[in-house]
Amino acid sequence: QVQFVESGGGLVQPGGSLRLSCVASGSIFEFYAVGWYRQVPGKQRELVAAITTKGGTNYTDSAKGRFTISRDNAQNTVYLQMNNLKPEDTAVYYCNGALSDRLLEYDRYLEVWGQGTLVTVSS
Repeated sequence: QVQFVESGGGLVQPGGSLRLSCVASGSIFEFYAVGWYRQVPGKQRELVAAITTKGGTNYTDSAKGRFTISRDNAQNTVYLQMNNLKPEDTAVYYCNGALSDRLLEYDRYLEVWGQGTLVTVSS
């Protein structure tokens, strides 16, 4: 089993940047596809970026061109670089993983959710 801990959120002005980090416990991290999700109160959690075990990436339309997901297996860490942030990016951001990137959309295949990290984009 793998546990994920998110960090790096904060308050940033529109147009600014943040880099989120997701540190995973466990020696099998390299076998996990990992996704970054976000949730706004009253709405469903949304998968915004995903990275496969081999480094392939995928993004939701709203994240394309602005967000970059990457991983460092030696550090058991996945990053989300967010540029040109917009007020609508305000949310709690979570990371989680599954044994295939095709399973990242299905809660039952994910690990236990962490606390997330709050990103607030406001002037």
